[in-house]
Amino acid sequence: MRRVIYLAVVFALAGVAAAVHAQDSRSEIQKRLAAEFKRTKMTADRSDIATAGSVLDLHKDGLVMASTEAVAPPTNTYKNGAISFGFGANMAWGIALSPANQQTTAIAQRKFVTGEKFWVTDYMVKPDGVVFQFYSDPYNDVRYYCQLKFPFAKNVAPPADEVMKTIEEVITAEPDTQEATPADNAAPAQQAAAQPAAAPKTIALGQTTDQVVGILGQPQKIVNLGAKQMYFYPDMKVIFTNGKVTDVQ
Repeated sequence: MRRVIYLAVVFALAGVAAAVHAQDSRSEIQKRLAAEFKRTKMTADRSDIATAGSVLDLHKDGLVMASTEAVAPPTNTYKNGAISFGFGANMAWGIALSPANQQTTAIAQRKFVTGEKFWVTDYMVKPDGVVFQFYSDPYNDVRYYCQLKFPFAKNVAPPADEVMKTIEEVITAEPDTQEATPADNAAPAQQAAAQPAAAPKTIALGQTTDQVVGILGQPQKIVNLGAKQMYFYPDMKVIFTNGKVTDVQ
């Protein structure tokens, strides 16, 4: 009887130790993710970017995204070196859409491939894997989003280095390019008061990046999306396509 009790205690302690280890592993993974990826904040209606975060480069083909009109995003899975969105995943997505009477076949979808870019808006370390959420820029006025899951084998969190290495096979964050306006020596209050009011600064479609910088100065942040660039100012976002202004927000 004592032996049975002893074994029960041993197994119980082993289970507690395993649970604590798993929690520590997930916490470390979460810290590594936060250090590597800066979340992008979307507007409440998910139609635009409120605060820009990390721009991601995709290194694998086959990432399925759906229009943000869908009440729930499709969930892709990365396993054995490939991204998949199979029958089961599509069925689970359909179930998530059903409360809003939406159907998968009626939602615009797009498959992203190696070399394309998008935003990361969230990442979560769950007991069975890491789940990212991505948003794209608009394509023909449609913005897409999705989730991508990196499952843990046997639902056990591996070392953080191993998890990050697997994630880097699929996505990497571009360097965060920031150009702050150099701080000038503060002028005396009397001189500032004597200066006439500055004329309103206006930006027009078709202007070049040099023209915009000449008017507004250096931006607080630059996001490079290849042919498209975004210059962020305190109260304005200027979007360039092929070096010329195509939108001001």
